[in-house]
Amino acid sequence: MTALAPNPRPLDTVGRITALMAEFSIEATRPSAADIAGLSALKRGTRIYLSAVPNRPANESIDNAIRVRAAGLEPVPHVAVRNFASTAALDDFLARLNGEAAVDAVLVIAGDRGESGPFRSALDVLDSGLLRRRGIRTAGIAGYPEGHPRISDEELRRALTDKITAAEATGLTVEIVTQFSFDGRAILDFIAQLRTYGFDHRVRVGLAGPTSLTSLLRYASRCGVRASAGAVAQRARLMRQMFVMATPDNLIRRLADAAPAGAVPHFFSFGGISATGRWTRAVADGRIVPEGDGFSVEPPKG
Repeated sequence: MTALAPNPRPLDTVGRITALMAEFSIEATRPSAADIAGLSALKRGTRIYLSAVPNRPANESIDNAIRVRAAGLEPVPHVAVRNFASTAALDDFLARLNGEAAVDAVLVIAGDRGESGPFRSALDVLDSGLLRRRGIRTAGIAGYPEGHPRISDEELRRALTDKITAAEATGLTVEIVTQFSFDGRAILDFIAQLRTYGFDHRVRVGLAGPTSLTSLLRYASRCGVRASAGAVAQRARLMRQMFVMATPDNLIRRLADAAPAGAVPHFFSFGGISATGRWTRAVADGRIVPEGDGFSVEPPKG
């Protein structure tokens, strides 16, 4: 009988964290040329998601995608479907993204506008076949570990199922990109529920990148995750130090220890794109020191 190869040695804390961070992504809103230049610390091919801002021209997203691609990074623009007044307008937008910035992955969302043209929901576009015809191969769809303030959990699950089914029927690869959360238990439960429902897709777990607690709480309140943001403030004991930098090290360590299949960190750059890029690259490179239930980042050498 052939002897079985010994099991590989289990990874230590730093090893687990670097494994989790191998394909992390960053989300940016209206990055300037200086912002994109500041991402030079990232490894080539890192995914940079480009937020869709209501009432901004589509050309802005295209120009940002071109600059991100020129920097050696992978642009993933948001497609906020309610922003498009016609099918032709969306078709042109997708054609230019693919033709001018080699975009083949997007995040499809409804968008924050109340009014809409022919597309009311992300499902409308995923079901249309437009994405695949214009060279898009991967479609991200939204997930909500802490639920949605205006939509029931059952409605969210049904919508997720419908979007995955529609996207895959047109030949798209699906990723789930979540709203940012500060609740490790909610994140792990959300991923476990997806697997229970039979969804084995990659989950990009939304986390707030390094930022001041003041900014963190402001964004959390705006996005409906206020309760867990309060827990972050209590945990970090920063209520009297509102401008101290807060980082998601404890959440990253918890995710790395649990190692849920298919989970990848996705960082919102509330504290600045360059700062988020430097911090995430340091973590991905293992330049960290475990401390308590989190870790600290080692200062640059030299």
